Amino acid sequence: MAIPAIISGIAEPVISITDTAIVGNIPLYGTESLAAVGIVGTFLSFLIWVLGQTRSVISAIVSQNLGAGKIEDLKRFPAQAIFYNIALSIVVLFSTYFFAEEIFRLFNAKGIILDLSVDYYNIRVWGFPLTLFTFAVFGLFRGLQNTFWPMIIAGIGAAINVLLDFILVYGIPDFIDPMNVEGAAWASLISQIVMALLSLILILKKTNVSLRLKRRLHPEIKRLVTMSLNLFVRSLALNTALILATREATALGKEYIAAHIIAYNIWIFAAFFIDGYGAAGNILGGKLLGEQNFKALWKLTQRVNLYNIGVSLILMALGFMGYSVVGGLFNKDPNVISLFNAIFYMVLLSLPLCSLAFTLDSIFKGLGEMGYLRNVLLGATLLGFIPVLYITKYLQWGLYGIWLAMIVWIAYRAVALIVKYWRKYIPLIENR
Repeated sequence: MAIPAIISGIAEPVISITDTAIVGNIPLYGTESLAAVGIVGTFLSFLIWVLGQTRSVISAIVSQNLGAGKIEDLKRFPAQAIFYNIALSIVVLFSTYFFAEEIFRLFNAKGIILDLSVDYYNIRVWGFPLTLFTFAVFGLFRGLQNTFWPMIIAGIGAAINVLLDFILVYGIPDFIDPMNVEGAAWASLISQIVMALLSLILILKKTNVSLRLKRRLHPEIKRLVTMSLNLFVRSLALNTALILATREATALGKEYIAAHIIAYNIWIFAAFFIDGYGAAGNILGGKLLGEQNFKALWKLTQRVNLYNIGVSLILMALGFMGYSVVGGLFNKDPNVISLFNAIFYMVLLSLPLCSLAFTLDSIFKGLGEMGYLRNVLLGATLLGFIPVLYITKYLQWGLYGIWLAMIVWIAYRAVALIVKYWRKYIPLIENR
């Protein structure tokens, strides 16, 4: 389950990294384009992570019912859950589309960077409902213990995006004019359309799930809304940290935000790569909870954490081996590369902590512990990230301060989740 989940999980950061690397090497305004795509990417990640958490909720509900032998009782649930996702996305789309310039001013974007951000966002945002539809379908597949089809969908989407990025951003002589930043936005939107269509086809062809909407609400919809609200607050706290980091980096200057965006995209890619085994823990954890098999749950927790620590150490080693060349793949400005190289080691050193935090986070989602996950992120952001961010800003530590705040933020989450698991689930194992 984990390997397909890794491939499907890294598809979104691969799209973002590709956009970042390709627009960062545009001959004219490459650094500004990199900054604009990074700022918009941060905001879109905020929207997707806040509302896309229903994927984890759907997966948890389906897997728990599967483990309890009640999967036939969920017949009305999938269509209603997907409709819930799409309705939320449409509300958000129209509440942000007409205020794009004001939104990106809050990120300290101005001048060319602001103009490019608005141009990029006004195209990419139309793919937002499609992304949430795809996420809901992925949640259904995962709940049914199937990570293969999400891998196929995500892999095709990422491949299309990479190909179209080269064609539309740089153009083809005598055939397609270079579209620069707008080309990257169209590449992403087209790939999202393809992924949504594939998701629709496969959920109808490869499962017994009906997408016919029934008027009478399924009983699990109430739990979907409750758990989603907890994850909504959690994601607000999570993305508050990421947005503040981007905002403070933008305020330092265009070279600083460009360097931060490169570091951030590499960190996100590694985080989603690590999250593959976490996804397996999420899927199987919900099923084992439904079966009340706590001994197997403990073995699962040990195994996926061990695997993910190994994955994080491999990624960290690869990062140090390629330390001097990674920055140059994204941008040729020597000032940007120098700033990036100065903080890249902090990104790499955070990865083992990320493996613990993200793996346990995924397992807790499968167990339905959304309220505790909400509290952990609130604490990590309000008591860890924000104080460190603004103390180091006062001390004028620049990007070092931003990434120190990120490391503290991750460490807080890892420790809090370990403590919770040890206090609640170890006694259940011992009593069986």
